[in-house]
Amino acid sequence: MRQLIYRLYERQILGDLAKDSLPKHVAVMLDGNRRWAERNFAAKAGVGHTAGGKKIHEFLGWCDDLGIPVVTLYMLSIENLTKRSTDELEDLLRIIGDVATELAEAKRWRVQLVGSRESLPKALKARLEKAEKATKNIDGLHVNLAVGYGGRNEIAEAMKLIVKKHAQAGTKTEELLELLTPELITEHLYTGGQPDPDLIIRTSGEQRLSGFLLWQSSNSELYFEEALWPDFRRVDFLRALRAFGKRNRRFGA
Repeated sequence: MRQLIYRLYERQILGDLAKDSLPKHVAVMLDGNRRWAERNFAAKAGVGHTAGGKKIHEFLGWCDDLGIPVVTLYMLSIENLTKRSTDELEDLLRIIGDVATELAEAKRWRVQLVGSRESLPKALKARLEKAEKATKNIDGLHVNLAVGYGGRNEIAEAMKLIVKKHAQAGTKTEELLELLTPELITEHLYTGGQPDPDLIIRTSGEQRLSGFLLWQSSNSELYFEEALWPDFRRVDFLRALRAFGKRNRRFGA
């Protein structure tokens, strides 16, 4: 009976969604996996990360059905690479690699790694780049996997890349200062060439960005969901989209 009620409620929300009001880029902070494991099984964090990994495929299916073209998933921060316990981190790295492989094998979505590649363990980097290569010609939903990601680090890397390119080209400092615009920096971010996220969702009730897409989120709408990521339902996603559609976006005004 509960499932029937949810399906009817989903249909009602879908009826409220206008196609032209849907975001072109949705970014999600997949938060709450550890708490989910503790609450449901009093288990290790790896159990929660496994459940969270399985939710990703389901979530991308929802985005596909709605025609959302770009999704960014925050899976591992650059800080997590040093601050998580060894056992938990090993489980998480394996699960992230498994998710990337499964997404590539589905042959439905284009996978892109966004993060500091040099900070990643070689084995995980190889799996992520293999998924990128295998899906680079797919025209479907573009899926950014934010792994080893830090917003400040991303901006710093973009600036270094710009300076390096112009130094090699012999550009003088004064000339570079004239060329250095927000648009140029945007082009050199991990997400260069993509639209900025219209909507950023964070699950688990936490209400902060934690360094996620600091540059790109300047005009993003934020939505904080109480459900832990493994418990995130389609109806929760639809409610987030409905809330987004009702907002009056001011774009900095």
